[in-house]
Amino acid sequence: MPDALRPSASAALGAWAARVRANREQVDQFREATPSDFYAPIAGMFRADPRRRDEPTLESLRALVQPDDVVLDIGAGGGRYALPLALACREVIAIDPSAGMRQVLAAGMAEHGIHNIQVVDGRWPADAAGIQGDVALIAHLGYDVEDIGPFLDAMESATRRKCVAMLLSQPPPTEADRLWPLVHGVERAALPSLPEFLTLLLARGRLFQVDLVDRPLQTYAEPEHALTWLRQQLWTAPGSDKDRRLEEVARQRLEERNGRYALSWEPVAAGVVTWTADR
Repeated sequence: MPDALRPSASAALGAWAARVRANREQVDQFREATPSDFYAPIAGMFRADPRRRDEPTLESLRALVQPDDVVLDIGAGGGRYALPLALACREVIAIDPSAGMRQVLAAGMAEHGIHNIQVVDGRWPADAAGIQGDVALIAHLGYDVEDIGPFLDAMESATRRKCVAMLLSQPPPTEADRLWPLVHGVERAALPSLPEFLTLLLARGRLFQVDLVDRPLQTYAEPEHALTWLRQQLWTAPGSDKDRRLEEVARQRLEERNGRYALSWEPVAAGVVTWTADR
C-alpha cells in the first residue's frame, strides 16, 4: 500500500503534476483574457533597491553566495534577487522568458551600474543548454511547473555546488484565490508550495536545510495596482461583468496602512531551501 508519510518519487511527482494541471485547467475554463506576456502588466512591481538590507529572505540568500561564485538565477524576472546577488558574487546568469521582466532587469542594471549579469532570453530548461553555475536559484518559481522532475534534474545538473529554492508556505496567489468563489463561483484549485516541495525533495532522495523567514508583505502604492495583479490572477477582461465584480470585491477587501494597500496584512513565511547537487 502507498505510504502517505513516505511517498515514492513517482507518487510525489504525480501528485505535484496533478495539482498544477488542475490549476491550469481551471484557468482554461474561466479565463476571459489571454495576455501574450503574462508578467508584462506587473513587471514594474518587481523593481527593488539592490542595496536594501531590510529583507530577511534576501539576507538568507546573500549568506549562501561566495564572492567568486557564478549564480544561476532561473526565472530571474525583474532582478529582485539577481541585482543584489550580482553585488555579492562574480557573475549572475539571469534566465527569464518574459520580455517585460527582462526590460525591468535591464533598467535596474543601468540605473545601479551593475554590469556582471548575463541576461538569457529563454525558459528553463529548454533554452538553457550548457549553462552552468556554482549556485542555482529558483525564487518563487516552480509552483506552476507541471513536469517538475526534469526541471529539477536540469537545475541539479547545472549546479557545481548548491541548489537553492525560495518558496512560500502558501501559494503566492492565495489572496487572489480567495476571490475566485466570489467572481467565478468556484473554489480555486490551489498550486503546491513549500510543504509539497519539501515532500518532493525527500521523495527524490535529497536531504536539505530550510531557513524559515518572514516574506515582505505584498502591498501596493495604489488600489489600481492591486486590481492589475488581481485581474492577472483571475483572468478577467477589463470591463466585463466578472471584472466589475472583481473590482467591487477588491475595493472592499483592500486595507490601507501608512499610504500602502494590501489584501492581507498577515505575514507569510518563506522557506529558503538548500541542497547539494550530489545524487
